[in-house]
Amino acid sequence: MAGGEWTIQLIQTTPADLQLQVASNWVSEVKKELSEVSVVMSQSRPESIYRIPWSLKKLRRSAYQPQMVSMGPYHRGERQLAAMEKHKKRAFLRLVERSEKPIDCYVDKLAPEVENLMDSYDQLDGSWKEDSKAFLKMMMIDGCFILELMRSATAKPDVLREMGYDEGNDPVFSNHGKLYFTPYLRRDMLMLENQLPLRLLKIILAVEEALPKPEQLTELILKFVGRWEPSRNIQGFENCCHILDMYRKSLLLETEDRLPCRKEEDAYIRSATELTEAGIRFEKSKTINLNDISFRGGVLKLPRITVDDTLESEYLNLMAFERFHVDAGNEVTAYVFFMDRLIDSAKDVSLLHWRGILQNSLGSDKAVAKLFNSLSTDACLDHSSSLGIVHRDVAVYCRSPLPSWIAYAKHNYFTNPWVGLSILAAIFLFALTGVQTLYSVLAYYK
Repeated sequence: MAGGEWTIQLIQTTPADLQLQVASNWVSEVKKELSEVSVVMSQSRPESIYRIPWSLKKLRRSAYQPQMVSMGPYHRGERQLAAMEKHKKRAFLRLVERSEKPIDCYVDKLAPEVENLMDSYDQLDGSWKEDSKAFLKMMMIDGCFILELMRSATAKPDVLREMGYDEGNDPVFSNHGKLYFTPYLRRDMLMLENQLPLRLLKIILAVEEALPKPEQLTELILKFVGRWEPSRNIQGFENCCHILDMYRKSLLLETEDRLPCRKEEDAYIRSATELTEAGIRFEKSKTINLNDISFRGGVLKLPRITVDDTLESEYLNLMAFERFHVDAGNEVTAYVFFMDRLIDSAKDVSLLHWRGILQNSLGSDKAVAKLFNSLSTDACLDHSSSLGIVHRDVAVYCRSPLPSWIAYAKHNYFTNPWVGLSILAAIFLFALTGVQTLYSVLAYYK
C-alpha cells in the first residue's frame, strides 16, 4: 500500500512542479549567500596591504617585486632575497641589546596584536594563521630591521658607533650602506606587497624607549623617504596604515575641499607644446606637492618633480594602493593622468624642463615621455576633484581664439626684438596716418 501511494505521488508530480521546486531551492540558496555577503560588506575592512593581481604585474613585474629584502609574509623565503636575512636578524639583536630589555617584553606586547596584524594583509596564506608564533617572529625581526635601517640611514657616524655598528666593516648600517644599499632597500620598502603595519613599529618603539615622543616615528620615516620638513604638520600622519601610505600623504598638499564641477565630456587638454601655442604659460608651484596644481589667467602652475630610476616603481605602487584601498583617495593617480596629457613627446619634456618643472635624471627626454605614457595605463581622473577643475578650466581656456592669436603673434613676430620694433613702428605709423586722414576729412566738411 505504501508503495502504491508513493507511485501515485510520483505520477502526480509533473515536470513543471519539479522545475518550480528546483527554482525555489536555488532562490533560497542565493538569498542565503547574499545575506552572508552583506554581513561581510557591512563589517569594517582592516586590510591595508594588498597582493598585486597578475593583470597588473604582468606588464611591469619588476616594479612590484622586491629586489633586495622581503618585508612581511608575501615574499618571505624567496631565494633572491635570502642574503639580507642575516642582516635583519643582526639588526633585531642589536636593537634588543641596546634597549636592555629581554625579548620577552617585546613578545608580551606583540602577542595580543597578532590577529590584528594578520588582518592587515589581504589574501594572507593560511599557513601563517596556523603558525602564529612564526608570524610573530617574522613581524618582530622585520620591524626591528626597518627601525634600525631608517636610523642608520639618517644618522651621523658618531651616532652609528653609539648604536653598536662598526663604521669601517658594516656593509649595511654605515656610510657605505647609505651609498650602495639604502637606495635599493628604500625602493623595496615603498612597494605595496612589502609593507608592515605601522602599528607594529609603534609597539616596538614603545617597548624599546618606554615613552617615545608621539612624532618620533613619523619624523624618522619622513626623513628616510626624503620628505621631512620642519614646518610640516605631523598631525595629518597619525592614521597612516604603513610607510607607503605615509609617503603618499607626504607627497600631497592639504587643501580645502572644493565644490564639485560639472563633468564635460569634451573637456580634453592637449600636450604642453600645444598649450603653449594656445597662449598658456607654465610656471613652478611654490611647493613640490603633487596636488599643488593651479590655473589662473592663462598660467598653469605645476610642482617640480625629479624623474629618476625609482619613480616608476614608487608611482605604480602608490597608484595600486589608491586602487585597492577604499579610503586612500585618487590624487597620485590623477596627477599621473594629468601629466600624461601634458607629455606626448620629447618636446613636451624639454619644455617642462626649460620651465624648471621637470628635472630629468634618466638622461633622455624621449625616455621620460615614454615613462609617463606607460604609467597612465588604466589611470583615471575624478572630474569632481580639484585637479578635475583645473583640467576643465584649461580645456575651456583653449577654446577661446584670442589667447591663440596672441600666442601666435608672440611666436612669429616678437621672438626677434628688431622684428617686434618694426611691427610696433608700423602700427604707430598706421595710427598716425589714420588720425591725419580723419583730420583731413573733418577739415574738408568745415
